[in-house]
Amino acid sequence: MISQVTGQVIHKTDKYIIVETNGIGYKIFATTELLSVAKMDEKLKAWTYLAVRENALDLYGFSNKEELDFFELLNTISGVGPKTAIGILNVATVGSLRKAISTGETAHLTKVSGIGKKMADKIVLELKGKLGSYEEVALGLKEEIDALEALKSLGYSHKESREALQEIDKSITTTSGRVKAALKHLGK
Repeated sequence: MISQVTGQVIHKTDKYIIVETNGIGYKIFATTELLSVAKMDEKLKAWTYLAVRENALDLYGFSNKEELDFFELLNTISGVGPKTAIGILNVATVGSLRKAISTGETAHLTKVSGIGKKMADKIVLELKGKLGSYEEVALGLKEEIDALEALKSLGYSHKESREALQEIDKSITTTSGRVKAALKHLGK
């Protein structure tokens, strides 16, 4: 199992990066988080998961161990493969997903291609007991979703909106306050 790759980023797309380590280029399908920190021709350290299939060996990359652990947990659910799991991690942070699952909220999950209401309910049902206790965060899930949707309605991509919301002060808890702060960040 390849658990971690450290090397120079030699190619980057919106879905994967190629990291060269000791003369070998590893194609790593990456989360939005990892793609945002990966810079061309710079050194990168990524947590990885090797998915072994009959006709392929695919490497999936994450910016931290928490993302990797959640990805592996998602893969334990029947009907959720690595591509779906990476899609889930690309729509929300691990913290938001944990909170959504603990509260039974399926809004984030149904935004992933290939996941309908039935599959989202299954994911929530199967993971609810596996996540253990989760500390409530100051920001409500509804406000986070509303702020994300507001930014997207203003013409920003899902990725831009999510990254901007992650950069703002966590003490701002209202939807309008989060949107204003994110717009300031996007305007830089």
